[in-house]
Amino acid sequence: MKKIGVILSGCGVYDGSEIHEAVITLLAIDRAGAEAVCLAPDVAQLHVVNHLTGEVDASDRRNVLVEAARIARGKIRDLSTVSAADLDAVILPGGFGAAKNLSTFALSGADCSLNAEVERLLKEMFAAKKPIGALCIAPAVLARALGKVAPITVTIGNDIGTAAAIKATGAQHETCPVREFVIDREHKIVSTPAYMLAGRISEAADGIEKTVRAVISLL
Repeated sequence: MKKIGVILSGCGVYDGSEIHEAVITLLAIDRAGAEAVCLAPDVAQLHVVNHLTGEVDASDRRNVLVEAARIARGKIRDLSTVSAADLDAVILPGGFGAAKNLSTFALSGADCSLNAEVERLLKEMFAAKKPIGALCIAPAVLARALGKVAPITVTIGNDIGTAAAIKATGAQHETCPVREFVIDREHKIVSTPAYMLAGRISEAADGIEKTVRAVISLL
């Protein structure tokens, strides 16, 4: 059975993984007859956001791996223990955690830094010519990790500012509607806008399910 790594960034759209995107990804992988391997870095979150009020709770501190374990029902691995040899492909759901915990894109845009283990695994997967998928804002993480290595093509939908930041990393951006995806066959990269554009969960699901199928088709 093919093993598809799913890199999570916490639990909750404002400070971690977008839960709908993560769960739809896991479901689509299972329905495709593959095995999802949930992963997350064992690091502190940038901050904790009260999802009821949208406000940062300065009194709270949370760990990305511990929070991501909620989505994975406890079955999750520390990213530092996994290499490209353990996986056939990898997918990154979105949510602000991708731009806050997996990278500093939310703070620094194209000049952001990446979590060292995230960067390592993405570069290993790319060097091994194994497919990589990314949803929502997560293509910005791919752009920062790989844009200087190769002119990969990704999408975050049609947001002009984010697309410009992606281009500044050396990657290419292609506009894409919410229910579709962009596939860079040469570099085995697949991406979809998901909640960068989605107004309804069904819109996000259509693009995510197509993206998962496209990633697996590249194996």
